Amino acid sequence: MAVRKIKPVTPGQRHKIIGARDNITSTEPEKSLLRPLKKSGGRNNSGRMTMRYIGGGHKRRYREIDFSRNKDGMTATVKTIEYDPNRSARIALLFYEDGEKRYILAPQGLQVGQTVISGQGVAPEVGNALPLSDIPLGTIIHNIELKPGRGGAMARSAGSYAQLVAREGKYATVKLPSGETRMVLVKCKATVGSVSNPDHSLEISGKAGRSRWHGRRPRTRGVAMNPVDHPMGGGEGRASGGHPRSRTGLPAKGYKTRSKKKYSDKYIIEKRKK
Repeated sequence: MAVRKIKPVTPGQRHKIIGARDNITSTEPEKSLLRPLKKSGGRNNSGRMTMRYIGGGHKRRYREIDFSRNKDGMTATVKTIEYDPNRSARIALLFYEDGEKRYILAPQGLQVGQTVISGQGVAPEVGNALPLSDIPLGTIIHNIELKPGRGGAMARSAGSYAQLVAREGKYATVKLPSGETRMVLVKCKATVGSVSNPDHSLEISGKAGRSRWHGRRPRTRGVAMNPVDHPMGGGEGRASGGHPRSRTGLPAKGYKTRSKKKYSDKYIIEKRKK
């Protein structure tokens, strides 16, 4: 996987860098796994705008992804590697032996024609999903469950991965992409390998219009507002100031907002890097 720098034929293409799609094998999604995706435009159920700078964007359909990998003991063949507009990673379409079709997050290196399997006692190979109790220490993993059977919740975005570093009793120790080290129940499943499309972070939009396609509207800086609109607004001329904070007055840039009584604190061995 690599990135493509566009030839500057237009001003919007001068700084544009996009991901190469050479590993995508199909442009048509599986219809049986598609669901409608409604846009809110930042409005709640009574029509009031509760989130600013959201609206527009290209129409999308949701692809149902199998995060739980609960079809144990049955091999599946990778039919296609596809683009998903709802996430940064690529997805893979699996055909199971009994005829069922499912989408999964495509791991880096997964090829069309390969077979994958999930369950206890399966080989720890790329694309296979198995409990943390069966995965060798030091293995790179992704799509990690926090509660058995609930489905993967951690390390799901493009290029991300975690590492299984230890096991003791009913808990396994996992080092996460943020640098945090935490305990997870050994009954929880994870998929072997790292998530596909690792060059996603190198992409450059090139123009504001591309953000509009993603449903992001122009954002007004707080210092450009009036005092009535923002704590950082006001001032004569270009004077901007005050302590960095949000529109509601919550301090930014270093202010800790995590609850001191967070339930998961007891599972965290080492906090994420600052």
